[in-house]
Amino acid sequence: MKKHLRKLFERADAVFDGAFPPGANPMLQLGAMGWFFYWIVIASGIYLYIFYDTGVTEAYESVEYLTHTQWYAGGIMRSFHRYASDALVLVVLLHLLREFVMDRLHGPRAFTWIVGVAVLGMLYASGITGYWIVWDKLAQYIAIATSEWLDTLPLFAKSVARNFLHDSTLSGRFFTLFVFIHIAVPLIMLLFMWIHIQRITSPRVNPPRGLATGTLAMLLALSIAFPAESQGPAVLSEVPAEIRLDWFYMFFYPLLDRYAGLLLWAAVFALTLVLFAMPWLSRFKQAAVAQVDLDNCNGCGRCVQDCPYNAVNLQPRTDKLPYPQEAVVNPDLCTACGICMGACPTATPFRRRSGIIPGIELPDLPAGLLKDKITGAAGKLAGNDRVILFGCEYGPDVTSLPGRNIASLTIPCAGMLPPSFLDLILSRGIADGVFLTGCREGGCFQRFGIDWTEQRIARLRDPYLRDRVPAERIGRCWAGVTGKTALAGKLRSFQEKLKGLENGLPAGSGENGRNGTLKCAN
Repeated sequence: MKKHLRKLFERADAVFDGAFPPGANPMLQLGAMGWFFYWIVIASGIYLYIFYDTGVTEAYESVEYLTHTQWYAGGIMRSFHRYASDALVLVVLLHLLREFVMDRLHGPRAFTWIVGVAVLGMLYASGITGYWIVWDKLAQYIAIATSEWLDTLPLFAKSVARNFLHDSTLSGRFFTLFVFIHIAVPLIMLLFMWIHIQRITSPRVNPPRGLATGTLAMLLALSIAFPAESQGPAVLSEVPAEIRLDWFYMFFYPLLDRYAGLLLWAAVFALTLVLFAMPWLSRFKQAAVAQVDLDNCNGCGRCVQDCPYNAVNLQPRTDKLPYPQEAVVNPDLCTACGICMGACPTATPFRRRSGIIPGIELPDLPAGLLKDKITGAAGKLAGNDRVILFGCEYGPDVTSLPGRNIASLTIPCAGMLPPSFLDLILSRGIADGVFLTGCREGGCFQRFGIDWTEQRIARLRDPYLRDRVPAERIGRCWAGVTGKTALAGKLRSFQEKLKGLENGLPAGSGENGRNGTLKCAN
């Protein structure tokens, strides 16, 4: 099921890639868009609060004043508040579903998942209380339905629903209480959102400027064309004949009219428990975390800068080597992606006097073993279009990819491969070309594996690819799981280009990307 859903997400990514400029695909910016909509809700909510009055009649009248008398500001702000809240629910649910289908919830990521589920619960709590304080017919329905549902639990000494028997039994304190809840819950939610991103490096909390501007323009157009309006004042002595639900927040309420309250409490409790337990409900084997070899670590900090999860940090030296700091791995945060090894300047296969032991590497695939696998796989190739194909664990299955004169190797992440290994393959004639593939561009499972690889090959990030390495002999196609056909085609084109290079023909530039390297999109 997860594989099919992942393919669905990747196909949606491809569709949005065609509709948005590079880097502005909203499907790849769900977390950042969540923050963006949150701040719109907060800013518009502050404005609305300035003009809001608490009281049985004053609440509705103040909202009506904002909606109709002050339509040019308060009305637009109310609509902004409404539509941004709906959009926030949508992107949070999509973000949660995407992380689930991409399997980004196990091991060290479980904590982030749990905090995210808690944020979702607070989002619904703040949204429901927001509809209460408008005190129109919809608010009346929600208040009575919710209070009767609460009364099915032995939490209160007196019935909550009795407060809504008649207008005379309701006081302004009700609105003061719910305004307080409506403000307090989002503030607590902000704290949890901050905790949610603490275990990752350089989290995306701001969408690209163009995407943010376009989103604001869309919200403004929606607010003018379809302004948010109340549904008539609440009258507790009357039963609302017809109401319009906001299905983003109130999908649950029709069930309250059909099923017993305790049954629905049990369903909500079970669903919440399942969501929290999701990281442990599916089979997952945590790979061995990265290890530091102090004899080869000078505390340069490159692994710290490149780690996507803040799993590596520098601490005072514990041995007698003349360096002030050493790298230390936090096993509770390490996902065994190997990007730290790709960043280590000592992860070079050209050593002669000592073994190939970098300052930091993965125990399951150390640098020495990686070199042996490369040379062993290349020994079966012959001709002038020999290619070493590297694929990541979360991209297309390169071992089953049809092709002639191709040796395929799977590594945890493309960012694990140090540029010096590309140098070794090409300068020593182990193969005629190197091809890299993995997750879909913009959707790297390990967040920065593709970005760091691109920058190292482009000689923009340390460790740099050496100038002597011919960039035209390095191809890459960030295909994702749905791009296997496109990958096979690009590989054939790449091999034809290698034959042309051997025959002294120009490399060509039709599909070449940065540094003349083949790229593809699906």
